[in-house]
Amino acid sequence: MTRFQNPGVKNLRVPILCTLLALALAGCHDHPTTNAVVAIEFTQIPPAAQGGRERVDTISGRVTGARPGQQIVVYARSGPWWVQPWPDKALIPINPDSTWSTPTHLGFEYAAFLVNPGYQPPATMDVLPAAAAGPIILVESTKGTGTPQVAPMVPLTFSGYDWVVRTISSDRGGLNNLYDGDNAWTDAKGALHLRIHQKGDKWSCAEIKLTRSLGYGTYLIVTRDTAHLEPSAVFSMTTFDDWGGAAHYREMDVEWSEWGDASSKNNTQFAIQPFYVPGNVAPFVAPSGTLSSSLRWESGKATFKMVRGSSMHAGAPVVAEHVFTSGIPTAATEVLQLLFYVVASDQNPLQHENEIVIEKFEYLP
Repeated sequence: MTRFQNPGVKNLRVPILCTLLALALAGCHDHPTTNAVVAIEFTQIPPAAQGGRERVDTISGRVTGARPGQQIVVYARSGPWWVQPWPDKALIPINPDSTWSTPTHLGFEYAAFLVNPGYQPPATMDVLPAAAAGPIILVESTKGTGTPQVAPMVPLTFSGYDWVVRTISSDRGGLNNLYDGDNAWTDAKGALHLRIHQKGDKWSCAEIKLTRSLGYGTYLIVTRDTAHLEPSAVFSMTTFDDWGGAAHYREMDVEWSEWGDASSKNNTQFAIQPFYVPGNVAPFVAPSGTLSSSLRWESGKATFKMVRGSSMHAGAPVVAEHVFTSGIPTAATEVLQLLFYVVASDQNPLQHENEIVIEKFEYLP
């Protein structure tokens, strides 16, 4: 009997076989596998402590499921999240046995990212990424060990309010500035003096903050002449919430500085954070002499004003005024700070001791 064969069947096998082969080869390509278990484990966790460049420990861990070329990036939270141990040494290799380790400055919490090659970690973050995305494969965080250690603060009374003086170093302004309790004091007439002076090869700065949150209302300071400040010195009246990262730390500022540039057309600014959002900074020129500066903070509105003289009376000559109505933080646990520090500048590095005098602080609900 003659066997009948459909000629199309034999030809049909060729594309089917090619398709199966292509699928098999595709499975060999370097793509993430959905079944792979990726995990980060912390094996050594530093203490929970307020950060500072002089306090360093080691953080270590192990990675499961990492692929060749991937690395670890560590952040420590003390205020913002700071990349560790330095921005130029932030990519930590994973050892052949899947372990990793790095020095870190201390913080209240620590985080480890598993990242793909080419990731450029920012020096600071307000909040950690909510989920892995792009070059970030996985984010794990943990609290520091032990009872949180907070640097001692020196008490100070000024204008009828209780303040504390910073004594721990800070990276504010891009420099490792020291902070000393003896850089803030009140004189016999009750005026507050803040000083920047040289201590060894570093600058020692001043920072004070209220011991309690005041919330919405008007914050006012009266400053004596600020025209003598060097271009790299910064004086600021600032609201700040250490726990408000998601709200840009509820930071709003009156800032006196040329930010290290002696050719700057402005020497003062009103600002809300983040400063890089268009419209969040209002720069201007503050004249010499005594000035009164205020921030009126309301729900959804921040009104800044500066006038000549030691009073905000109706006839006082207005230097500058600006109203912000977008991105205004809500009141929470922020406190007012008075900061006097140095910014990095190749053009105009600080040369001499600087001092500023604040005649009074006033708060009106």
